[in-house]
Amino acid sequence: MELKIHEAAELAGVSVRTLHYYDQIGLLPPGRTTQAGYRLYDDAAMERLQEILFYRELGFALGDIRLILSDPGYDRREALLRQHEMMCRKRERLDGLIDLLERTLRGERDMSFTQFDTKEMDAMKKEYAQEARSRWGGTQAYAEHEKKTAGYDKAKWNDVEEGMNALMAQFAALRGESPAGSAAQALVAQWQAYLSANFYTCTDELLAGLGQMYAADERFRQNIDAHGEGTAQFMADAIAAYCGK
Repeated sequence: MELKIHEAAELAGVSVRTLHYYDQIGLLPPGRTTQAGYRLYDDAAMERLQEILFYRELGFALGDIRLILSDPGYDRREALLRQHEMMCRKRERLDGLIDLLERTLRGERDMSFTQFDTKEMDAMKKEYAQEARSRWGGTQAYAEHEKKTAGYDKAKWNDVEEGMNALMAQFAALRGESPAGSAAQALVAQWQAYLSANFYTCTDELLAGLGQMYAADERFRQNIDAHGEGTAQFMADAIAAYCGK
């Protein structure tokens, strides 16, 4: 499935301007951009949008959402479980407020203010963002990522995305060959250099972690496999061979 930007915005209940802004700050790039400049949102992009909206519903700042989602150790299932826990806590708080309103409407005098207390939710959000910051936000890689991408405009993000897509297409073309072969290994070196040039210094350690996510994380896998089924696994295997040397 691919949706045009206005279709994606309508489906998600957000404005087109919001999606433009998410793209501009690198939070939610479209699945691909056509030669005519039209943004198209595939299943992976819409899944990421849904994750963003869960975080927004819970009151997370956009900066914290970008930090969490860009964490190399991000685990989507774990994130959904934590979001579920926080949503349940939010529901309990709302139930308390509704009960207080109903009792007030019945004429009961209750001067309780505990139902308005948000300290527990605020603490959970702070702890969640801090965990990502301690793993990723405090690293040199994240600082470099923020510094390099801070000045990226729409045209630059499109150029970076096109470059990544071109490299992924080359990986797709090598499927069926050995991921440890010279062609695949040379392509991994290009991929590592591209990440270093456009985002952060991609060490072998960081590259190895990314390779594991490409095949294991559904969001990454779907995006990469758009170039051909099995491309994500091929990239993961090639990166594993490259970093294992």
